[in-house]
Amino acid sequence: MDLTSEIAKELLPSSEIPSFKAGDSITVFYKIKEGDKERIQFFKGDVLQRRGSGATETFTIRKISNGIAVERIFPVNSPSIDKIEINKLGKVRRARIFYLRDLTGKKARIKELKKK
Repeated sequence: MDLTSEIAKELLPSSEIPSFKAGDSITVFYKIKEGDKERIQFFKGDVLQRRGSGATETFTIRKISNGIAVERIFPVNSPSIDKIEINKLGKVRRARIFYLRDLTGKKARIKELKKK
């Protein structure tokens, strides 16, 4: 292993992040600072992609709010993320499901992965 990857591994925070992939429905609880107050807000939606590795890994979540689609990119190792909950495991055949952007209504649903 090279020196840069060893240093990056030491500097990463050791937070417990559940394993999720594109198509899963998750809720991200993140901290918001307003003035001198801090509160926790959640963002619930479907994971479109996971990108990068190590310290630069990010994931994109999409939700529909009042008929308007909202996408948000979160860094996996962000200190502002409080916790991540997995709501449903989705069954998709791609790593990046950008085709959801063109679909609305019932067509935009993702099949749920059946547990054995």
